[in-house]
Amino acid sequence: MAYSSRSAQRGALLAGAIAVLGLLTGCGNQHDQAGPAKTDSGTAAPATETSKDSSPGAGTAASSPAGPASSAAARPSGSSGAGTGAGTGTGTGGKTGATSTRCHTSELGAAVGRNDPGAGQENFPVVLTNKSSRTCTLRGYPGAAFVSASGSQLGPDPRRESGSPVTITLKPGQSAWAGLTFSNPEISEAKTATPAALLVTPPDERDQLKVAWTAGAVPVSGNSSAVSLTVLRPGSGV
Repeated sequence: MAYSSRSAQRGALLAGAIAVLGLLTGCGNQHDQAGPAKTDSGTAAPATETSKDSSPGAGTAASSPAGPASSAAARPSGSSGAGTGAGTGTGTGGKTGATSTRCHTSELGAAVGRNDPGAGQENFPVVLTNKSSRTCTLRGYPGAAFVSASGSQLGPDPRRESGSPVTITLKPGQSAWAGLTFSNPEISEAKTATPAALLVTPPDERDQLKVAWTAGAVPVSGNSSAVSLTVLRPGSGV
């Protein structure tokens, strides 16, 4: 009976061991099956990680260009500097060129030469002489206007006769002249006035030279009353 009892106990232990082994084997099989399942469903994991990696990367790339672009847009000093440099250079160059050769009013003397009438026309040379100590130039037409003793202008400004301006170089003491022409009022029957002076403006200047007018009446309105000026030429018109 004792042997039978021990046999029974051994059998029970063996059966229990087999049962435990079966449970362990079953758990192992389940673990092996779950592994592939997770691997299949986890195929998206690398994609998700890639997406996460690329997301910060894309954000960095987007923010990097934005920085320089914003900085470039906020650079008013650069554009204003260029503009300032260009403007200053142009002004300085123009001023230097303008003062280097042109005769200024303060450097000139004006005179009205002797009348040289012909074919019903009165012809006077208006002479500009370089009275400075430097060589300077004149080019184009002078301005002219007859004025009364009170300074009021008599008649319209003289019109310009056609001509080709040339640059005239005047050494100290040298002259250039323009022809002042009008029809004889006694022939044209234009309305007349007797000027006290002729105001002469050198080319490209604003200041005027005042010359006493002693040649009598000049036409100021009506038929054939126009007064004309020629382009400047070298010499005194004599």
